[in-house]
Amino acid sequence: MTSQLFAICFNATRPSDLARFWSGVLGWEPAGGTDDGIALLPPGAAGFRIRFLPVEEPKTGRNRAHFDLTSGSPQEQRRTVARALELGGQHIDVGQLPEDGHVVLADPDGNEFCVIEAGNKFLAGTGFIGALACDGTQEVGYFWSEALRWPLVWDQDQETAIQSPDGGTKITWGGPPVAPKTGPSRLYLELALPGDSDPEAEIGRLVSLGATRTDAAPDAAPDAGGDEGEDGRVLMLDPDGNEFSVRWPR
Repeated sequence: MTSQLFAICFNATRPSDLARFWSGVLGWEPAGGTDDGIALLPPGAAGFRIRFLPVEEPKTGRNRAHFDLTSGSPQEQRRTVARALELGGQHIDVGQLPEDGHVVLADPDGNEFCVIEAGNKFLAGTGFIGALACDGTQEVGYFWSEALRWPLVWDQDQETAIQSPDGGTKITWGGPPVAPKTGPSRLYLELALPGDSDPEAEIGRLVSLGATRTDAAPDAAPDAGGDEGEDGRVLMLDPDGNEFSVRWPR
């Protein structure tokens, strides 16, 4: 059975602090945990969670992925920006133009994100997290479409986007040039398999689509979200060299 998107993970120097920031911005409830890791649960039964996992290394360079948050009105955009700043975010300059309608911010750990202006048709109906916007090739967009079995909702001029058949957040890739990696990804996707699945078969399927396995065998992943228990996990790279993990119940 195909693995599903379980979580978008942040590697963080202070996971609990970063979880409090994003909980305050998004209004998502924490699932519990300590500095060994904490998770935020989506407001509905569907969708992915957001996990914050501890690392010692500070962030260096720009991330290849960031959240685009949507706005229903100019007033709502201003409220989201004000709330993020109050919680410890800051304005940053990534080369945006004065006439751009979106606002570029960074969270307390330096991870970039955008608050998109009202009326953005591409993100209409996606929810508050409109997109996980990524630097990436057309090839990696095709890979993730097949890996998750999410249809392509944009494929033009080497830019791609996918979305779950159930709707919600889109994942987008902007095409070349792709920013060079400056170390392990601070944001990465975590996939999960149901308990009755064959992990080796799914890992083989992902490799056949263009992924690379980075370890010799599946390993045990300690509970990092406060409620998952001990799982099996394997770490992999997508065709652009971005880390992702696949987990399953033991």
